[in-house]
Amino acid sequence: MSLKRTNVYADPEDLAIIKEAAKRRGISEAEIIRQGIHLAAMANRVWDEPLFSRSFEGSGRTPSRAEVRDAVADAVRRETGSGTAA
Repeated sequence: MSLKRTNVYADPEDLAIIKEAAKRRGISEAEIIRQGIHLAAMANRVWDEPLFSRSFEGSGRTPSRAEVRDAVADAVRRETGSGTAA
């Protein structure tokens, strides 16, 4: 993995927490900061495709608890081929 150097400003309290965590975990402070940058990058990534590619027809209202339960039970029956939900 190729790394690129950059400068950032950080809160001294955050840096103290990172220093303490690095010592406790036995890794470098830089590794903790790299992990944080990666998490921030992934949290803000824009994906090329939507998470759900299928669209579903619906009534436009929130289904009731019983409707959800019945739909799940029907799906379980179809998947397992049984007459009763598991």
